[in-house]
Amino acid sequence: MNFMFRNRWWSFGFRSTIMLYFVVLIIVPIIGIYSQSFSLGWKPFYESISDPLAWKAVLLTVKLAFIAALINVIVGTMISWTLNKYKFPGRRLLNSLVDLPFALPTAVGGLMILLLLGPNSTVGSIANWFGFEIVFHEPAIVIAMVFVTFPFVIRAIQPLLEEMDKSEEEAAYTLGATKSRTFFQIIFPSMLPGVLSGSMLAFSRALAEFGAVVLVAGNIPGKTLIASVYIYGEIESDNPQGAAAVSIILLTFSFLILWIVSRVQARRNG
Repeated sequence: MNFMFRNRWWSFGFRSTIMLYFVVLIIVPIIGIYSQSFSLGWKPFYESISDPLAWKAVLLTVKLAFIAALINVIVGTMISWTLNKYKFPGRRLLNSLVDLPFALPTAVGGLMILLLLGPNSTVGSIANWFGFEIVFHEPAIVIAMVFVTFPFVIRAIQPLLEEMDKSEEEAAYTLGATKSRTFFQIIFPSMLPGVLSGSMLAFSRALAEFGAVVLVAGNIPGKTLIASVYIYGEIESDNPQGAAAVSIILLTFSFLILWIVSRVQARRNG
């Protein structure tokens, strides 16, 4: 009886600790952002979110994050397929390098892009010779977003490929189906939940990227100023209410995306 009582209290204490940690780490900061946004009333909030520079920064961020997510879908699907289907020297090393953007500070990623593609680099010089500029323009922002979100699609697809029943693929080949038809009718539908969830997570992560982007964007208002850098600028300008208002827009996007991801995963598990 005493053992059951202690076990019940231990379980209650463990759950309470987890919930307290969740509330302090996530719920309280979110409430703080919303409180700060509406601290001066609805009119200042509306003026903050309707500011042309704010909307241009948000729309630019959404556009470039979408492009980065699309690139990751295409490249990530091919890499996942290659790592799962083929055996080649360096495969394990390549598989471990996929998670490198998770381990590196994002500012280091931005510095790498700046050194590799900057005006003084070989690639940057060639691009400038052709009249195409990378760093301090939109292409550099997309590259930075692709780098930091690179693992999401790959790691979402890999488990699905490993769990896939290979007998269906072999049966399709036996019945005379071509490789392309087998891929699009048998294999890709099994990969689709991972593609969708991975791409949405990559998109959500790209929306909030700051460290890698701030070094390569140029931060020109209306041209290369993205939402996270705009928020930082508002804080530096002693306008936390304006920064919080734009943050709410990004939070809303993220909540919507996470809800969609959870629905996709629920349908896959169901």
